[in-house]
Amino acid sequence: MSRIGNLPIIIEKGIKVELQDNTIKVQGPKGQLSLALRPEIKIAVKDEKIYVSRESDHKKVKALHGLYRNLINNMVQGVSKGFQKVLVINGVGYRAEKKGKNIIFNLGYSNPIEYPIPEGVNIEVEANTKLILTSHDKEKLGQICAEIKRFKLPEPYKGKGIRFEDEHIRKKVGKTGVK
Repeated sequence: MSRIGNLPIIIEKGIKVELQDNTIKVQGPKGQLSLALRPEIKIAVKDEKIYVSRESDHKKVKALHGLYRNLINNMVQGVSKGFQKVLVINGVGYRAEKKGKNIIFNLGYSNPIEYPIPEGVNIEVEANTKLILTSHDKEKLGQICAEIKRFKLPEPYKGKGIRFEDEHIRKKVGKTGVK
């Protein structure tokens, strides 16, 4: 029994849900998202709620049941409210700057890194060290955050690099000098 998969998804006002073959489309004020479904997963829309069910009790199908329920829930939340993630840049001289449809990162390398802002994602730069990313697609937002973090991962000695605002970096003790 999948505890997460059996929970119904509440459809808020202003959101349209369409089922076509093995595809679900969700449309709301923030945008439109679609998801191709596996044949083992069945979707039903009744009384302003979405119900996700499965055909068999195989281990893989049970895992897909909860996964697809959460993916559809994220789609409904995204088109109604949207998602936001905040990245912080730590380090002396490390900064970001928005120029047109690009973000330019100065992260201690010999050349700046120019990153084009993808379609469907809004990136704002605050005080050159704080990036606020917003989108209606949670999966795309997480992927873009991962790509940006990969430019300069936080190092364990001083914590220099790009990290999430609520992420805690466990710091190591450095060398203490002469014995």
